[in-house]
Amino acid sequence: MKQQKKIKNITWKSVILSCYKTEVSMQESDDKKVVKGASFQRLLLSDRISDPACSPLSVVDDLSNSVIGSKLHAFTLAELRVITHNFARANLLGEGGFGPVYKGFVDDKLRLGLEAQPVAVKALDLDGMQGHREWMAEIIFLGQLRHPHLVKLIGYCCEEEQRLLVYEYMARGSLENQLFRRYAATLPWSTRMKIALGAAKGLAFLHGEDNQVIYRDFKTSNVLLDADFTAKLSDFGLAKDGPEGEETYVTTRVMGTQGYAAPEYVMTGHLTSMSDVFSFGVVLLELLTGKRSMDNTRPGRQQSLIEWARPLMRDSRNLDRLMDPRLEGQYSTKGAQKAVALAYKCLSHQPKSRPTMSEVVKILESLQGFEDAFLEPFVYVAPVENDRSKERFDTKRGSKTKQGTDSSDKNHGRRVRRIKLPTSLVAYSDSSLYKKLRDGLNSPKHTQDTKLIITHDNQ
Repeated sequence: MKQQKKIKNITWKSVILSCYKTEVSMQESDDKKVVKGASFQRLLLSDRISDPACSPLSVVDDLSNSVIGSKLHAFTLAELRVITHNFARANLLGEGGFGPVYKGFVDDKLRLGLEAQPVAVKALDLDGMQGHREWMAEIIFLGQLRHPHLVKLIGYCCEEEQRLLVYEYMARGSLENQLFRRYAATLPWSTRMKIALGAAKGLAFLHGEDNQVIYRDFKTSNVLLDADFTAKLSDFGLAKDGPEGEETYVTTRVMGTQGYAAPEYVMTGHLTSMSDVFSFGVVLLELLTGKRSMDNTRPGRQQSLIEWARPLMRDSRNLDRLMDPRLEGQYSTKGAQKAVALAYKCLSHQPKSRPTMSEVVKILESLQGFEDAFLEPFVYVAPVENDRSKERFDTKRGSKTKQGTDSSDKNHGRRVRRIKLPTSLVAYSDSSLYKKLRDGLNSPKHTQDTKLIITHDNQ
């Protein structure tokens, strides 16, 4: 029992940094005390781990002998050069605040117990905004935490000034690229809700730990997607251990990304799990609207997505103004209204009024069964050359009324064809529809007096 209490109070500095002159004995029986059912007593992160007096060699030695190191592979720089083809520019996936990220491939012969797989190698930019502390934060959190919606850390490298991290490869990159990239295919409604649920589960796991973790930098660029659009949280460089004991918040300097940080955190520096809930509300709103949280190219008040959307979110009749027009109405109205209401709660000015991430997960799980559906029937009228009639078609009923037509313009003798399209044809692409129309109109079967009316009834 005494040893259990001792482990509960262990901090990251007491295990990782020998420069703090702290000795910790790691016995075989410790594993049983660290792991407790599905949870365990985590080693905690300290803000003081960035002490410049620490020796990199001592850090590596402590890592390899710790509980964390037993789960991770310590790669050499030479091995990572082989894995990434000497950090070839052709393998560059992107670059963030930490530094460049390269795609690589691990051969099953490289290391015993390490299966062949594609990986992402993140190298610390020595001249960048982040540094040794963020590198260690990644290791301390992702080296211990395992969850289907957290990106898996495979290993690390620490040689001289070089700091690198090796992760599982996420085939579809970041949510930011999938949602905002100029020529990317539009994410369907069901996929957006799947991503939102996965990310919410990741945050709920962090908040539900015995030693709570506050992510602090939740945004679209930190949500990675695998080939099946399973969302996983990455980049734990700014993550913090939650409040302990009777404390209700953590006081820290304000860090994060503009447009995502909770207002009370920005104003006071008081960090709680509700700060993450607010950031999640911003990302959910981005998924619904297809707009970035901050965009200086938008006019005036619309530059801030929250300021623009908040008044509209109070009335469900504004749904069509909020939703991403690229969805072309292909979403569940009821499901979208519930998602907007959830985002509105997450973005509350009062932290206590926001739902917990566990409650967010339950609501999003209830939205997974809603099918993609058109809000209204889709009607396309192909104009006929030299046709001077002015006819109006009711898109809801498909009925036709005349406005000021001559008796000479009546449709006597004309052929009118109605074609009911399958959902797959009009769900995602207008180009395929127009191609069908063009091919049909150029067909010899159609004369100059033929009018095509294409309807898609709401099913």
